[in-house]
Amino acid sequence: MESLKGQLLLAGAGLFDPNFRRTVVLIGDHGEEGALGVVLNRPSAVKVEDVVAPLAPLVADGELLFVGGPVQPQSPVILAELAHPELADVLVFGSIGFLTGEVKEKPLDAVRRARVFAGYAGWGPGQLEQEMEESSWIVEPALPEDVFTDQPDGLWSSILRRKGGPFDLLATMPVDPSTN
Repeated sequence: MESLKGQLLLAGAGLFDPNFRRTVVLIGDHGEEGALGVVLNRPSAVKVEDVVAPLAPLVADGELLFVGGPVQPQSPVILAELAHPELADVLVFGSIGFLTGEVKEKPLDAVRRARVFAGYAGWGPGQLEQEMEESSWIVEPALPEDVFTDQPDGLWSSILRRKGGPFDLLATMPVDPSTN
């Protein structure tokens, strides 16, 4: 399978795992050893400044911490758009990449915008490929506005509408189809 790095995975209609139901995952790395990414549309109820104060200078005042996935939820993950993409520790696409290690090591003025996540989503060798074969995920190229959307709760539906065609109908599916 071709690498999905830099792509969005949208949870398909049959994906009922509560960790991923109606999620949009940005894939940051994908290879023979597995894949990892962050869930873009799960803001928490807490502000970055209240739980990881050292990272607050990277984000706008009052920015919420996002739930990046079920793996290592106690660890912060930083995704940033950079004026100098070569400063990313893991470049995902364009000028967007992950920052790792000590934030003080990076020039903060190079960060155009950033989002902080609690944990990440991860797949072992072959696991994501198996889920793709089961049609658990819908693939769409990532855009910077997807990563830093001001409307994370509507991101899943918005991207499905962008894909068009049969995905327009899926975008209107209620969270619990039995209530339809």
